[in-house]
Amino acid sequence: MNWIQGSWAVLQKDLKLEMRNRYALNMLLMFVLSSLLLIAFAIGQESVSERMQSALLWIVILFSASIGLGRSFVAEEERGTVLLLQLNVPGSQVFAGKLIFNFLLLLAVDIVALVVFALLLNMVIENWGLLIASLLLGSVGLAGATTLLAAIIARASNKGPLLPALLFPLLIPLLLSVVRASRAALSGGLGVSGAMGDLQTIILFSGVVITAAVLLFDYVWQD
Repeated sequence: MNWIQGSWAVLQKDLKLEMRNRYALNMLLMFVLSSLLLIAFAIGQESVSERMQSALLWIVILFSASIGLGRSFVAEEERGTVLLLQLNVPGSQVFAGKLIFNFLLLLAVDIVALVVFALLLNMVIENWGLLIASLLLGSVGLAGATTLLAAIIARASNKGPLLPALLFPLLIPLLLSVVRASRAALSGGLGVSGAMGDLQTIILFSGVVITAAVLLFDYVWQD
């Protein structure tokens, strides 16, 4: 119960601060909308294959995460609250609270991106359950990797370019799987049976990343 209470306290603090200034949420949503409108204008009236629709959707989500989620620990450094957290909350609880917060931000990005994509690119979704499962599982893995890397680079002098540079190579297996799983949910896709292997890969990747992050976070957080 103490572990849950500590994680909830960190999450609650971040949610209250975000609701007060809405910095990360507004930045993420503006980037998503701008990217999607740019894609829509570039494509025009041309039809886009389902494979390309799935790839573009996840490219927008990935770049949004690399831009917005990295501030979860940078903001603590800027406000000077890192030492306060280190003294009062164990590292695993800090990681859990930050992970859930980043996951909630990604959910908002997923919803906006999917709705706008469906409208602008005329996406035909045959299996909503599979698509939602792909978005949720992919977002868990993306949030886990981003949260750990954000803690690592928070004290670096060049914070901006470091997160995308470290994040993209790590996420290649996840991105390949989520793109294929999302494609299977669209028109002409293979459905759940065709995406089962990719879903298993996403689950395994997310589990390995989050487990490694939990084991390593205390060293990253304290040093």
